[in-house]
Amino acid sequence: MKAKGTSGSAPGKHRGSGKSGAAGRAGNSAGNRGKAKEVPAWMADLPVKIGQQVEAEIVGISHDGEGVGRANGFTLFVAGALPGERALVRVEHLKKQYGYAALVELLETSPDRVAPDCLIYEECGGCQLQHLSYEAQLRVKRQQVVDNLVRIGKLENIIVHPTLGMADPWRYRNKAQVPFGEERGGLIGGFYAQGSHRIIDMEACLIQHEANDEVVARVKEIGSRLGIRAYREETGTGLLRHVVVKVGFRTGEIMVVLVTNGADIPRVDEWVAGIREALPAVKSICHNINVRQTNVIFGDETRVLWGSEVIYDYIGDVKFAISARSFFQVNPVQTEVLYGKALEYAALTGGETVVDAYCGIGTISLFLAQRAGQVYGVEIVEEAISDARKNAALNGMMNVHFEAGPAEVVLPEWTRQGVRPDVIVVDPPRKGCDPALLATILELRPRRVVYVSCSASTLARDLRVLVDGGYGVAEVTPVDMFPHTVHVESVALLVR
Repeated sequence: MKAKGTSGSAPGKHRGSGKSGAAGRAGNSAGNRGKAKEVPAWMADLPVKIGQQVEAEIVGISHDGEGVGRANGFTLFVAGALPGERALVRVEHLKKQYGYAALVELLETSPDRVAPDCLIYEECGGCQLQHLSYEAQLRVKRQQVVDNLVRIGKLENIIVHPTLGMADPWRYRNKAQVPFGEERGGLIGGFYAQGSHRIIDMEACLIQHEANDEVVARVKEIGSRLGIRAYREETGTGLLRHVVVKVGFRTGEIMVVLVTNGADIPRVDEWVAGIREALPAVKSICHNINVRQTNVIFGDETRVLWGSEVIYDYIGDVKFAISARSFFQVNPVQTEVLYGKALEYAALTGGETVVDAYCGIGTISLFLAQRAGQVYGVEIVEEAISDARKNAALNGMMNVHFEAGPAEVVLPEWTRQGVRPDVIVVDPPRKGCDPALLATILELRPRRVVYVSCSASTLARDLRVLVDGGYGVAEVTPVDMFPHTVHVESVALLVR
């Protein structure tokens, strides 16, 4: 799961076909029977031109991990460039207010630049920041949070702590979702090249647990030996679409999920026997059927081919059952850090009533239940609520109640039943909280709101609503859940 390059042409998802300069213009001319393509008036007035090579001062880094450059006063996004660098770049695409350019040559190099450890970093699109030192990554992520609070939330002078990073920011992912293809008569499996659906075959992904690499390697080997064909998007033919691997960091248990384009797997008993023989730590082998022409990984039906339907892992002292399709945080080490900060901000003394909106399979709810009087978790996905109840039973926690439905509907109903939350915790998806939920929070007026966010921009937007409704942002702590990528999670404390 690696990322775009740090030198050369550095192709990226904004750059279209990859044709550049004279080659691209020649193609356009031939297609128009020699007629020059008319340049829009607004483009003619810009200080840079498509195909032009210009010097750019890199002054920042975007939310996509691209260098933010200035050339002749114009903003250019440059994949692979870092703040503090001066670079020769080639302009490839222009908008009225900004453009995109390819990195041609570094003229001055940032002291924070490092050589990526991954061998396929320049091809793969999974990471974006391996060419930036880890200490600098943590600074960039904090600044991303600050910038969003100021620009989007209009929230200034907020305490934003340094990003909580990892002592060892490698091999942290407990789940791999690997697309499969074919090459030279055998199976390949890896990750998609930046901005495409071309599979980059890989032997090792340095942010995945080593067990994930081992499973993928063995599945390739066994599948190729058994003559299994990979799914082809363009024709909808072939069988093996993805292999999903989940590993319990504390338990060492492994689940393998074969996602196929059809209900039948040829020589399935040999496949299962081969996986069990090669990988004794595997406790579950599942089969998910997805016959739709879609880029969604899972279909609706999952079967157990061998072993258990779940594996187990821990966050702190709380044990969780993890099924093939259940959501579980992919970085268990930092999840404990993230939830620990949420628990600190909740300031529980043992008697409080806590509501956990967007509770999923109950991960935060059960973490908080260790210190709260009563926890109420709500989640719109009924399957997740079923898993949450099982996880509460697994841990013998009787002070947790879970209910399926929209939080903005369920919370008022709980209020009518006499539930008065002292603390509300929200951990919404990337799109942020539903406006109706924010309105409900303001009506219920809990003493504290703890907002766990995976998007700095929607965090800033939602905090603005809560501040306008009478809350103050006490502090925010960024947490690095995904080292070497641009993503940053945050925990914000609001008090009434």
